Amino acid sequence: MLLSKTSEYALQALIYLAAQPEGEPVLSRDISDYLRVPAQYLAKILQDLAKRGVLDSFKGRGGGFVLRPGADQMNILDIVEVVEGQPFGQGCVLGLKACADETACPVHYQWKPLKAEVMGLLGKQTIGSMAEAVRAGRYRIHLPGGSELHIRPMATKHPVS
Repeated sequence: MLLSKTSEYALQALIYLAAQPEGEPVLSRDISDYLRVPAQYLAKILQDLAKRGVLDSFKGRGGGFVLRPGADQMNILDIVEVVEGQPFGQGCVLGLKACADETACPVHYQWKPLKAEVMGLLGKQTIGSMAEAVRAGRYRIHLPGGSELHIRPMATKHPVS
């Protein structure tokens, strides 16, 4: 709604990756299958995130994408800025070129406090916290057609006797 499709897909893919067992590469086509988004479009987004330091990319057998260390601490606003190349919420809500307190658009003063609230909310939500909520079953990412995001089970470690 407020975000571009590119930002939405990037966030969904990052939450999915963060919910996977740590360090296990996931193929972009597997992510696109789970999210039911166009595979080539998502692959380009993931490649861009790797170039910008959010993901690591591994080629060949056993390859795929994994979150870089610390990327799980990025919040929604951080990701949107990486993806879009500019901070989220800049500019006029109506798309006017000049909109500030001095040159306010018709909805500027009504939007300003709502925008601050939205920015605060998006700034608090980290990739890691959203992935943890998915893993814990506190919420599910619902996909088109009514299916849900399935998280691969964590590998169980058996104690050595």
